[in-house]
Amino acid sequence: MNIAFVQTFLEVVKTGNLNRAAERLNVTESTVTARLNGLEDLLGQKLLIRSRAGAELTSAGFQFLRYAEVMTRAWSQARQTLSLSAGFESVCNVGCQFDLWHGVAKTWADRLRGDHPGVALSFWPGSTDDIENWLSTGLIDVALMFDAAVSGELDVVPLFQDRLIQVATVRRGYMEWDPDYVYVDLGREFRRLHAETFAVARTPVVTLGSSDWARDYLATWGGSAFLPERMVADDIAAGRLHRVEGAPVFRRTAYLVARPNLAAGWAWFRPSVEALRETIAAAGPSPA
Repeated sequence: MNIAFVQTFLEVVKTGNLNRAAERLNVTESTVTARLNGLEDLLGQKLLIRSRAGAELTSAGFQFLRYAEVMTRAWSQARQTLSLSAGFESVCNVGCQFDLWHGVAKTWADRLRGDHPGVALSFWPGSTDDIENWLSTGLIDVALMFDAAVSGELDVVPLFQDRLIQVATVRRGYMEWDPDYVYVDLGREFRRLHAETFAVARTPVVTLGSSDWARDYLATWGGSAFLPERMVADDIAAGRLHRVEGAPVFRRTAYLVARPNLAAGWAWFRPSVEALRETIAAAGPSPA
């Protein structure tokens, strides 16, 4: 399949218009039309309903969209890996959950840049579902994630255990429900434990998918939330946040997940993982 066909399809979906897609791709509108026709002929399906008003996805187009995104990203990574600039020997593609950049992913990246300058790094933020999908399709080599319920013959290395504590912008004890409660989606296991603890389902004032976002929100609007203890230690020490006395403590384990036999091709990989574990242990988070 011609990758240009797929890239053109994605550009039309993004812009919603063949003419604008042609301008962004620096080709004629007739070329865009020819590429779309070629793609639809190859797949035997109509992907777009085209009109003067623009272009809309058909049902088949919606189904093909996610495959097109995977194909173009894989193509980009293949080109990056196979056309390395002088001084680089390999590219390591890493999927990282939002809460694992500070103190984990950045630490690893810093160590790799210092100890292994010949390794180019590519980090992609995503949810658990995103990262599991990227692992299964080979878009990433390594994942830094929670809830590592991954299938297949992947290497899973526990890194540390996160303590999730409830903090508030005012000093107080535990209450059944805080009207200013901010729900932070901290993963599958946390969702299960949270549901068991708060048996009566109530609507939080806001729901967020990142601990950093929640800290920013609390600084502006106040309220309370469950957050990783390691991420709020400085806020507690400075009096910006207060630990809610008597609140339950939840736990989740952070993992490094890698494609099988990765260490066989990259001699630097296993020592770098062990160095990361040692650095994390020395910094404070509980070993997993």
